[in-house]
Amino acid sequence: MASTKVDWGQCADEQDKLASKVTSLNLDKPNSTSIPAPTVKDGDSKSDDDTSEEQISPAEKSLLQKIIRKGLVETTKDIEIQRQDPNSPLYSVKTFDALRLKPALLKGVYALGFNAPSRIQETALPTLLADPPQNMIAQSQSGTGKTAAFVLAMLSRVDVTKEYPQVLCLSPTYELAIQTGEVAAKMSRFCPEIKIKYAVRGEEISRGSKISEHIIIGTPGKVLDWGQKFKFFDLSKISVFVLDEADVMIATQGHQDQCIRIHKLLPRACQMMFFSATYEPEVMNFAEIIVSNPLIIRLLREEESLDNIKQYYIRCKNVDEKYTAITNIYGVITIGQAIIFCHTKKTASWLAGKMTKDGHAVAILSGDLTVEQRISVLDRFRAGLEKVLITTNVLARGIDVEQVTIVVNFDLPMDQNRQADCETYLHRIGRTGRFGKSGIAINLIDSDHAMELCRTIEKHFGKKIHYLDAEDADEIEKIGA
Repeated sequence: MASTKVDWGQCADEQDKLASKVTSLNLDKPNSTSIPAPTVKDGDSKSDDDTSEEQISPAEKSLLQKIIRKGLVETTKDIEIQRQDPNSPLYSVKTFDALRLKPALLKGVYALGFNAPSRIQETALPTLLADPPQNMIAQSQSGTGKTAAFVLAMLSRVDVTKEYPQVLCLSPTYELAIQTGEVAAKMSRFCPEIKIKYAVRGEEISRGSKISEHIIIGTPGKVLDWGQKFKFFDLSKISVFVLDEADVMIATQGHQDQCIRIHKLLPRACQMMFFSATYEPEVMNFAEIIVSNPLIIRLLREEESLDNIKQYYIRCKNVDEKYTAITNIYGVITIGQAIIFCHTKKTASWLAGKMTKDGHAVAILSGDLTVEQRISVLDRFRAGLEKVLITTNVLARGIDVEQVTIVVNFDLPMDQNRQADCETYLHRIGRTGRFGKSGIAINLIDSDHAMELCRTIEKHFGKKIHYLDAEDADEIEKIGA
């Protein structure tokens, strides 16, 4: 069957013009990090206004998932491996010592808290560190150790006697580039001779200068400007090229074409590493343009499960009764930390204000915060400084904080047609095999429509959602036992 190939060369210029227009926009972020006091009078939870603005970009979603995760996902799935050359040997390692790393680098790995390689690391690292260098495409969900794997490979390939960039790592956004850079800085803390440079917004170099750092970590537009337009470094001398968050890169306008233009300027012998959390056809089409003769490693996503979750619903007449139900539960059972999901910013803001006023340590996460503010909120919650996180659908997937014992659906998740959104429900309350701990999910029902959603969800998963009387302290005490 004939396949339609996109002529990237033809549309690169158009996309670049568009990208330059976008990047020239002045998007100043507000200086204030305070969250305005809620002004909601009636707290109408049934209102589905401004839900669209709670949609965040794939880049931000990926960043927030990185921030919220403390440890690696416990992987139970087997790795799928595809390779062009069936005769090439494939090794795996069970310890970092077996990789024969430079002692100072190995010390950095252990200092980061990695005791043994994760499932993807034990297969990917021997290939990434092999001589001659091999190209790789690796796909696995966030939290499986991909970043540490390619950062270790990047640091291992540096020749410190050469004072020019040899390793180039592209990330879709400023924040994701900084995240990768922080991992690289921590891992190379005992290798002060390895120098790293960020090619991101805010970083400026005077005309005519040359970059002497060994590793460049940056975003496609800035790297293209520095390498092609201003000649601050020589792209033809790059020996390792890493394209991270490829699925996010594709979703960001202009980035795909910029990556391809950068790739065309790299030497043929350059080692290519391509990482993605998903494996859609458009991601793989993109990968085929960037990476020739790759080893392809896939690690299927760990599915969330409701097996260890006790689910309940509480009937309420209105939003005030919903609030009373929450405070009754709080007053009876011991809660580590709780997450409360609301349908709109308006409800989330009203609830946060009311709980704060009643003396609860509450954090709120909604679509009108800057990226920096969201990171701050998540860091504080993960550290236990706030016991309750109130959020909209900004972060349905990825809040796998170990000490969260209760998830409350102040509003049940709905799709655009106001039908039950079963997938979002699973992401909100389900847990992967990482912690295997039991949890409690409480759904607050204030209308016939909400009851209908609850029944649909119950039927979809085949898991009973039990009725709970929020006025009965003895019943509430039993669920926390």
